[in-house]
Amino acid sequence: MPDPRSAVWSAIAWDGVGSLLAADMHFARISRHAAILGIEAPDNLAERVFEALGALEHPGEPNGSADQAAFLVRAGVRANGEIFVEPVAIRTWPDAPLAAISLAAPNWEEPVRGTKHAEWKPYRDARQTAIEHGADIALLFENDILIDGDRCTPLLLDHDGVAYHPLHSEGALDSVTIEQIRPALEAAGIPVSGARLTLSMILRASEMLVVGSGMGIRAVGTIDGRTIGRPQGRLFQVAWESWLARLESGWVAAEDL
Repeated sequence: MPDPRSAVWSAIAWDGVGSLLAADMHFARISRHAAILGIEAPDNLAERVFEALGALEHPGEPNGSADQAAFLVRAGVRANGEIFVEPVAIRTWPDAPLAAISLAAPNWEEPVRGTKHAEWKPYRDARQTAIEHGADIALLFENDILIDGDRCTPLLLDHDGVAYHPLHSEGALDSVTIEQIRPALEAAGIPVSGARLTLSMILRASEMLVVGSGMGIRAVGTIDGRTIGRPQGRLFQVAWESWLARLESGWVAAEDL
């Protein structure tokens, strides 16, 4: 397995031509995580990634869903200074609420925890395990605390009206997707905050989402067969409409830098 500190990266929505969604937020996160991992990210990282887009081939057919991007790119920096930009196809997700299973979260030591580092295979394996068990996604727990999703970030609406996501300090990624939809949620009267998401908190939630650059906004219907709240309620509607607006207006091209 690769050394987690050997690379830092982010999965960024790509229109298949020359634009990336919320590129500024992704590059800022890469820089933050690079500093934590001891990797030197070049000052011109954004410019070099955009230059590389022109030479990329499509990794298959574009995703045609109105609420998803056409493709992703996996863009980042290796510890030796090499910049990489890899195109990724996006699967089409169903409109119906997703079925999740609970799995043990990978346990990395500080300061690797909570960064987008090189050893991402446990997350890919978790998604494959979910599929093999007839589920759509895996939610990753440590000591009965929800840490992360298997390539997505959980967001639940508690009975107090606050939308909670796992704490970065507990090992969760600082989600760029949540950063994008946060203003719309808070404008709609739904505060957004990090919290220790216990199993009891999840089971009493009004509703639950998983969000990500590739999947967009998806409602969670069940975890290990147990129904979670009322799927596709107000949190989903506000988040989904905000995401659609981002897919219209959140794109960044090289000339915007």
